[in-house]
Amino acid sequence: MSIDISDIPALARGCAVLGTGGGGDVRTGSLAAIRAIQTYGPVPLVELAELPGDALVVPLSGIGAPTVSHEMIHSEDEAKRIAEEIERIFGRPPAAVMSSEIGGSNGVAPVAWAAQLGLPLLDADAMGRAFPEVQMVSMYVAGLPADLVVMSDVVGNVVTIRPVDGLWSERLARAVCVAAGSTALMADYVLTAAQARGAVIEGTVTRALAIGRATEGAAEPLRALAERLGAARLITGKLTDVERRTTGGFVRGTATIEGTGDDRGRTLTLELQNENLVAVENGRPRAMVPDLITVVDTETAAAVQTEGLRYGQRVTVLAWPCDPLWRTPKGLETAGPRAFGYDLEYVPIEELVKGEPRG
Repeated sequence: MSIDISDIPALARGCAVLGTGGGGDVRTGSLAAIRAIQTYGPVPLVELAELPGDALVVPLSGIGAPTVSHEMIHSEDEAKRIAEEIERIFGRPPAAVMSSEIGGSNGVAPVAWAAQLGLPLLDADAMGRAFPEVQMVSMYVAGLPADLVVMSDVVGNVVTIRPVDGLWSERLARAVCVAAGSTALMADYVLTAAQARGAVIEGTVTRALAIGRATEGAAEPLRALAERLGAARLITGKLTDVERRTTGGFVRGTATIEGTGDDRGRTLTLELQNENLVAVENGRPRAMVPDLITVVDTETAAAVQTEGLRYGQRVTVLAWPCDPLWRTPKGLETAGPRAFGYDLEYVPIEELVKGEPRG
């Protein structure tokens, strides 16, 4: 299978939904992917089992505040500079590109990076969604060492970091990102195909495509999307307040949705750190990380990213279960509510919405 220009709109829609508000605006990643395919041709999509055990897999993602990355676009040279540095370190070239996070632009842009490098794209990622911090990846949960991070910015700087663990990889990479203007391209957890087996989330590119295609021609796009995701509808209403600030390489803030129609009289508040982390109603959590919470346009079911939230938008908030690895003790320690500073015991979305109608 290959990813061609005709696949990009569906991939972008699916990645926007899986981005849970973060991962960058899919429009920039889509434009980059279309241009790269026009220049270099379709990108082969390969399964992990197709790669030899010693093949180098390079997880790539943009790091930084989505509000900045939408304005400071990645150059075509960043991926090439990172690949050259990896070849210098390992003594052999990369064999495949993998998205570090399938959510947002970080799920679409790897198509462009793979095309520019002449490499296939692995049908997998390290999150099954989007998360804001470097250590919040499946490889860290699986116990692989985070001993190499390679970063490049739009100016041409290349920085190689040798962190002692995943937490230090976040601290050091974030500092470099802030110095680069709060956005950069990053390869972290460069690994062989053999190491990737059991340490990455497979099939997520094809899943994003399926999510994106679920609403194509649907008479009721919102219902079609919710059914594809197995998602609960937390509220339908109007955005009445958005507080958002860019600090420390993140977008942080809150968004308030007041219910309309059947939800009139209800108010839901979303806590943000690049992504939608916790949904609260009347002081009670309705959904929380690592489960996925996405804001979509009520009419079209198109996902609304964090940087696109605006007063008066008519939106619906959907929530659905995360990949099982995030519900393990190590997964919750890494990306559960307490990892973000919330004094909350994780409760799965299925428990929080038990007895409520779906879709």
